[in-house]
Amino acid sequence: MRADLPLPLFIRGKVRDSYNLGSHLLIVVTDRISAFDVVLPSGIPLKGHVLSRLSSFWFRRTSNIVPNHMAEAIDDVNSLDSYLPEENRFPYPSYLRGRSMVVKKAKRLPVECVVRGYLAGTAWIEYQEHGTIGGEKMEAGLRESQKLPQERFTPTTKSDAGHDEPLTKAQIIRLVGLRIAQEMEQKSLALYQFAMDFALSKGIIIADTKFEFGIDNGRLILIDEVLTPDSSRFWDASQYKEGQSQPSFDKQPVRDWLVASGWNKEPPAPALPPDVIQATSQRYILAYEKLTGRKLAILE
Repeated sequence: MRADLPLPLFIRGKVRDSYNLGSHLLIVVTDRISAFDVVLPSGIPLKGHVLSRLSSFWFRRTSNIVPNHMAEAIDDVNSLDSYLPEENRFPYPSYLRGRSMVVKKAKRLPVECVVRGYLAGTAWIEYQEHGTIGGEKMEAGLRESQKLPQERFTPTTKSDAGHDEPLTKAQIIRLVGLRIAQEMEQKSLALYQFAMDFALSKGIIIADTKFEFGIDNGRLILIDEVLTPDSSRFWDASQYKEGQSQPSFDKQPVRDWLVASGWNKEPPAPALPPDVIQATSQRYILAYEKLTGRKLAILE
């Protein structure tokens, strides 16, 4: 889906459409999906609901660790009246329910705060090639998917186009200053530890995740999405086996099919077959239901 509302468009991302409400933004999470930095022609049903509702779920539970930008998760579309002058109101489409959120505006910081608790993904590749994680030397003999002796903060650039690049602590300090750099690292590790413990009690391992922060009236706040299948690597704890790759609650069926299709990872991407779309949608929904303990009720 593509959200086209009679509001000033703030930014259209790969998955989210953000609209200007004055002092706030309306973020609409669509069912679009990207892979290898390309938006695919096929959407994933209910993906937007999962991402928006999981973010609001975590925002509420982590606000005592760090404040966040969420003002309201939209379950009743008429609540948008509170953010718009009467002359700018319009018949709000029902699809906004469950997949949109009003957030405070903040100055986004140009850092992806990645935290890793397990050796997977690009960290596993780096470790195999150089014996390091995030540029720091690690002990020999670690295995794929192994729980790390200590959680690692491995920040990267925040790129709107192309691939994110690793950042050193010195580079982050130059970007945001010492105080903010230290606070981002401390809060990222605290958020990850809280979420990892909570998720494990629900049968999910959070192998790694990324957080984004902004500045609101001089204070650090959590922004964007948080602890979703798009920003995190979720594994089923009951199926976890050290020493091999793990099935995850994300768009892995999409990536696997695209690789097998022979696509060259350049636009345009091929349309996904129905079985891949269904399998991916089911993974997103299962992640939501396991973490929240609730069925995904459709509000549209």
